Amino acid sequence: MKRTTRNPEVRRLSAVAVAVLESLHQHRLLSTPQIHALHMPTATPRWSQTVLCDLRDRGLAASARGDRGTGLWYLTPLGTETIQAAGTPAEPRRRTTTPAQASGPLRAHTLAVNDAAIAFVKSARERAGDECGPLSWRHEIAHACAAGRRRHGSHLLIADALLSYVQLSADDTLILRQRFVELDRGTVPTERLAAKLARYAQLRDYRASAEPADAPQWRTYYREFPQVLVVLADQSPQAARSRIQRTIALYRTDPGVARHGAIPTSLTSLSELSARGPFAPIFISIEHPERYQDWLGNVACEAIR
Repeated sequence: MKRTTRNPEVRRLSAVAVAVLESLHQHRLLSTPQIHALHMPTATPRWSQTVLCDLRDRGLAASARGDRGTGLWYLTPLGTETIQAAGTPAEPRRRTTTPAQASGPLRAHTLAVNDAAIAFVKSARERAGDECGPLSWRHEIAHACAAGRRRHGSHLLIADALLSYVQLSADDTLILRQRFVELDRGTVPTERLAAKLARYAQLRDYRASAEPADAPQWRTYYREFPQVLVVLADQSPQAARSRIQRTIALYRTDPGVARHGAIPTSLTSLSELSARGPFAPIFISIEHPERYQDWLGNVACEAIR
């Protein structure tokens, strides 16, 4: 998409400042270290602060205070208006993040989703030909998985994020790999997590029409049905390992799996993903829980004990 510069406020901004605004628009909330990792990884942290403070001084971005005094950044209404008027590739968003939301209980979940995606961004930079950038994931992707409008939105399945990663294969062809991301902070019962994962197979089979010749609804949006990545955050290694094994056991006995089958699903911890990256053998798959694998399913020799 060609970016227009008719908006005078955008014309006065540097390219990196506009990119930061785009990311804040799409992801709603980003910490100072996350912005630095996404947009200024080779610069000094002081330069990142300079760019952010300039956006704040212009009234385009604001910040709340996070853990250990870390800045949590979000767009102001003027920032939202500015980035929308510029015709940027950032996805449309109806609501602007408020100061209460930036400081509220949902911030930890949003920031953890961002951290998980940033691990893929960093890996793509290290691999020639791969592409995964600051706008390569979207939050809260909702799809209908049952007919009609049901109570409490039970006809919808809402993924925490959709991640897109373009990989250059050995024969120089491009492969678009997409994953539904579920971020688990251990705040819901394990059976609820397992039940949500089982509903992805229901989504895969869902047809908006009763006509048997009609394609499943997901084909409207995806080349292939995305696999599922579950990332566990804010849990000790031992607690995460236990929760993964319990989730797999409950998933396998879920009635929905018996009706619709299973979707390839892998689980790991955010700490491992951030430290080692998605191409390390840190995932445990529901299909093969006895061994570690990377996010593409390449199996490591080390067996799980």
